[in-house]
Amino acid sequence: MQSLLRWSVENSTPNQGDTPQRKDIDPGIIDHILGKPDAQLMKESLEVAVDPSNDENVRLTALDDLEMLVENIDNANDLKKLNMWEPLHGLLSADNTTDPLKMQTLWVIGTALQNNPAAQLAYLNLDPLPAILSTLTPSSNSAKTRSKAMYALSGLLKHNAQAVRQLNTTAGWHTIRGALEDSDIAVRRKAVFLLNSLLMPTCGETVNASAQIHTPHSANAPVYPNSHASMVSDPESVSTTTATMEALRWESRTDSSSLMDALVSALVDPVPFGPDGECEKDTEFQENLVRLLHTFSVQCNGKFSDTQRHALRGFFSGAEATSDEFGLSREEFEALKNAI
Repeated sequence: MQSLLRWSVENSTPNQGDTPQRKDIDPGIIDHILGKPDAQLMKESLEVAVDPSNDENVRLTALDDLEMLVENIDNANDLKKLNMWEPLHGLLSADNTTDPLKMQTLWVIGTALQNNPAAQLAYLNLDPLPAILSTLTPSSNSAKTRSKAMYALSGLLKHNAQAVRQLNTTAGWHTIRGALEDSDIAVRRKAVFLLNSLLMPTCGETVNASAQIHTPHSANAPVYPNSHASMVSDPESVSTTTATMEALRWESRTDSSSLMDALVSALVDPVPFGPDGECEKDTEFQENLVRLLHTFSVQCNGKFSDTQRHALRGFFSGAEATSDEFGLSREEFEALKNAI
């Protein structure tokens, strides 16, 4: 502030005498007053984050700052313009990346991809699925990291048919299936929520260029021409329903059961969860599963196998089985029971 005051005095017009020559203000002073441009802040944050010589807490703080910056969709799109996607993604597999750093990196990635097809396509060019899916492995990643991995995976896959198709070549569906038995219930909830989201977008409706494009869970989300251009020019690019339906029916080569079999089992006979496997039931997880079954059978006209129907009839036949218990309306609940 003293430098600013000195510059103001030196460059003010005196009452008499010759006008002094103007001196340019120090750019550092301008940055101090107005703040640096977001693009510069983003680059500086990433430079700190990827530098292994920095203290881990300093690197984590830099990633936290970057995550807040990419909440702005224009800043998220600037990741491509500033050539930041590659070094950011590289943190996931770098030898010096600790579990906390990996978790924070996934958080940045997931936030940048939310409701942003342009960012999705830019990131997809790096073939990121293998690295993201590897962070869902319980043996080498903490529960917090696995939860953020599901967050990043969701950001990449939602309304992105191209990315969903790539799950077939990366054993992605198998990894998501494994998440249904994760010891951390938050990971299980997110896995089912994601599967339901991938079923939802075009079930019973057609996305067209004249309609407002939205996600099922954020109907009022704004549409940005630059970010959503691919959606408008190619509405089919957001259709993930067909690929997800095929994945639900596809049988695993190892145990001859399908992903839908695993979902039914997770509802009817869930694997205990918690640090010591001390918990057996989670209401939100159960509601997410029932909602997915409703989407599959009622909205997408999916058919359950005889074995699946038998298991589901036994589960829903209890006297306490009501629509309120599963987060469905009475009409939705009756439609689901009719389907099974």
